[in-house]
Amino acid sequence: MNAIDILLDAASRPLDVLVNMRGKLTPQILNEHLGGHDNSVAWLLWHTGREIDVQLMHLSKGEEVWIRDGFRERFGLGEIGDGVGYGHSPEEARAVVVNDPQLLVDYVTATSNELTRYIEGLDESALSDVVAPRWNPPVTRGVRLVSIIDDALQHLAQAAYVCGLPSRF
Repeated sequence: MNAIDILLDAASRPLDVLVNMRGKLTPQILNEHLGGHDNSVAWLLWHTGREIDVQLMHLSKGEEVWIRDGFRERFGLGEIGDGVGYGHSPEEARAVVVNDPQLLVDYVTATSNELTRYIEGLDESALSDVVAPRWNPPVTRGVRLVSIIDDALQHLAQAAYVCGLPSRF
């Protein structure tokens, strides 16, 4: 097994978490602000797709799935939806309201599939390329890919936890 195989395996894990949430995602669960927190499950799922999409676009120099596949229009979130969510004010985070669970699932799935295609096209030596030299230490392609996958897993796990709470509402 080489590093590409390991990354491909890791990149498949967020979709496993997402699949286990499918029957539990309702508009109420999606848009509830559990404990008064500004980030809802809808925000977590939207953010997961956006962080994969935007960071992958920077690596691949390709087009965002958000725009290319019409998700921007389908979500209808305007400028707030075009961001990634880092640094959202409470009002901005609460403005991410999505009532269609399948739309969120479709977007996270599309961006995850794009991530897999990107990794499949890499040569193992490309993982050492520096992609963010301003950081100390500089960030390599391999480190960025691990970061993308890790962030996706963390946010989807948070959403799965909320969906699994027996008395959340």
